[in-house]
Amino acid sequence: MDKRQPVLVTGATGYVAGWVVKRLLDDGYTVHAAVRNPSNKEKVKYLDQVAAAAPGQVRYFKTDLLSEGSYEDGMQGCSVVFHTASPFRLGVSDPQKQLVDPALMGTRNVLEQANKTDSVKRVVVTSSCAAIFGDGLDMQQIPGDKFTEENWNTTSSLQHQPYAYSKTLAEQEAWRIAENQDRWDLVTINPSFVLGPAINPFTQSESFKIIKQFGDGNGKIGVPNMPISAVDVRDVADAHLAAAFLPRAKGRYITSGSNSNLIEMANILREHFGDDYPFPRRVLPKAMVWLMGPLFNKGLTREIVSKNVGVPFAVDNSKSIADLGISYRTLNTSVTDMFQQLLDNGIV
Repeated sequence: MDKRQPVLVTGATGYVAGWVVKRLLDDGYTVHAAVRNPSNKEKVKYLDQVAAAAPGQVRYFKTDLLSEGSYEDGMQGCSVVFHTASPFRLGVSDPQKQLVDPALMGTRNVLEQANKTDSVKRVVVTSSCAAIFGDGLDMQQIPGDKFTEENWNTTSSLQHQPYAYSKTLAEQEAWRIAENQDRWDLVTINPSFVLGPAINPFTQSESFKIIKQFGDGNGKIGVPNMPISAVDVRDVADAHLAAAFLPRAKGRYITSGSNSNLIEMANILREHFGDDYPFPRRVLPKAMVWLMGPLFNKGLTREIVSKNVGVPFAVDNSKSIADLGISYRTLNTSVTDMFQQLLDNGIV
């Protein structure tokens, strides 16, 4: 791709997007950063700091996921569009309004604008492993011992795993739009649970909330036996750039560095940081989590507990390694770098 052409990043101040923007600026690209409120200097200052130290340039454009035509100005002249903007919240009160509508309508608005913008040659959409499966128990419905890019989430709904449902609908809409035109290519990045330091150290990412709870005492009594596939945010950013600029990139890409669980993460932190923090030491019985979990966390429903706690699963990252050349960081690196950032900024 010609570096004289700008690239668009939606939701540019987000957790994953921040690292995508950094990688692009470091490579000398001009980034059209689509954000909700460019005049909020507190929100954009971290990207400004990255841009000040990089050869590339950043330009801000005011956008809204739910507004048709909102991305017209920011997309003009862009060769690549990175659509990362999509809400990730657990325990929402109105999943249709808070998750599905912005994910689905935002994807539609961005990609329909790509159809109207002749300079666009490739669109990279940040999807999720949540669009591949909804629960660990889904493993029983597929051949093989790992989820792959061939799998789609068929079990989530507005009532059960609404975030996963929103990501599934949004990615399916992206492929529908892409298949009805032939000027630009679509590639999707499907990360697992994203960990690692943020460009904005005060991000409200759900993963930061979980790691923070490991250190502030909220997880002191123990954690569920919750299997988790995890990936470093820096590796996710690298996957986005490879998906955008490598001609051979095609289709969907699971990006995941490790198949782990919550107690392993806690043990990594204790080994690195010592006993100065109340990291969880025990795995809670599934029956206790099933009975008490919903009382402490509305997002941890009994159906989620039944279908995920103690239910092993794994994802296959071989396609991203072969096609995109990703060399994944270890879980140890991701978790310790993340917690160190929380310490450095007084968050724990």
